[in-house]
Amino acid sequence: MTIPTDLAARCAADGEMRIATRHWTGGIRLVIDDEVVGVSFVEGEPRDEIPAAGDGVIELSGPMDVWGPLLSAVPPPFLNDVAVAAGLGLRVPTDDLLWWQYLPAVARLVELLRPPAELPSRAARPSAPGTWDAPTGGYVHVELDGLDHRIYVEQAGRGIPMLLQHTAGSHGSQWRHLMERTELTDQFRLIAYDLPFHGKSVPPEGREWWAETYRLTGEFLRQVPLAVSAALELDRPVFMGCSVGGLLALDLAYHHPDEFRAVISLEGALKIEGNIDSLTGFWHPEVSNETKARMMDGLMSPTSPIALRRETTQVYAAGWPPAFLGDLHYYLVDFDLRKDAHEIDTDRVGVHILSGEYDYSGTVTLGREAHEAIPGSTFTEMAGVGHFPMSEHPDVLVEHLGPVLESIRNAS
Repeated sequence: MTIPTDLAARCAADGEMRIATRHWTGGIRLVIDDEVVGVSFVEGEPRDEIPAAGDGVIELSGPMDVWGPLLSAVPPPFLNDVAVAAGLGLRVPTDDLLWWQYLPAVARLVELLRPPAELPSRAARPSAPGTWDAPTGGYVHVELDGLDHRIYVEQAGRGIPMLLQHTAGSHGSQWRHLMERTELTDQFRLIAYDLPFHGKSVPPEGREWWAETYRLTGEFLRQVPLAVSAALELDRPVFMGCSVGGLLALDLAYHHPDEFRAVISLEGALKIEGNIDSLTGFWHPEVSNETKARMMDGLMSPTSPIALRRETTQVYAAGWPPAFLGDLHYYLVDFDLRKDAHEIDTDRVGVHILSGEYDYSGTVTLGREAHEAIPGSTFTEMAGVGHFPMSEHPDVLVEHLGPVLESIRNAS
């Protein structure tokens, strides 16, 4: 593998990189076996010199068998992003505030080192001025933990109702592409809602939430789709969720099997291992929301259309800062169905699990383990997508959803 030597020129010519390095005086050192390359920055301006190790400099080091795949045109799963590769032999700074602050710049530099690749693109689909998209939105009031909550809901389609739960730290706009697919909306009434504190669902009046540490629990989260379903007078809706929503799908199948005709768990598992206390950069006063957004890019497939990947990350950058870390309390700490999954009765509620090839969090292995633990469930591995199939590459998700939705229609 030949390492490009024109790093400074590539950085100077790249708009995304210039934004990521703003105000930075320091640099990036890459140690690839015995070869050292890098670029320096002075107030964000790239300089054609390898920085010495020290203050303000981020150094990544590792063997060629890690760097080779990481710098290939189309990296394989789990070696597609520097933050992921850190667990596979790439040495990165640990517990270093600078790493969290400039992770977007490091990740972009790695992308600039890759050779060009022919990747699928998604042509823009312009609409005439004045055209309305399919979803219609509004607010419904529900009671959660004894407090009135004003929940934002978007809907499209007709037929079997299907509640859609977004991922941690995000909101219901992740489902917008599915709402434009008539092969779905001709048969299903898609209903996406924003969790409290997310998107357009503002916090409730009646308690001093601003003086509390936000922590999402299963006891609270399970109330939300039940309350929305009751408020909209839905008849045993289908529930589909991704990530946190994917775990919630299985949680609902266990705790409330008679309230739903089926659940669809995207990127689900029985337990996600992780140390929430190590996620300093997820809510640190000196780390921008850009870092959380860039980390989500590493969860997606490099073959997903870049415009949709960047749209997915923009939603994260726009979120209330404590929401993501607070949601991960449910994802990493609170949720655990390993002892109970075998009790889920798929004669009462259908269970369908779909896992993306590039998802290093809710992995294919974890999805398959959940399937094997739940008698009568179905499992699908989705090649070419990662943690956010509905927003990063909806065409792939719709293809795999086809047989699942057909089985739900037949059962209904």
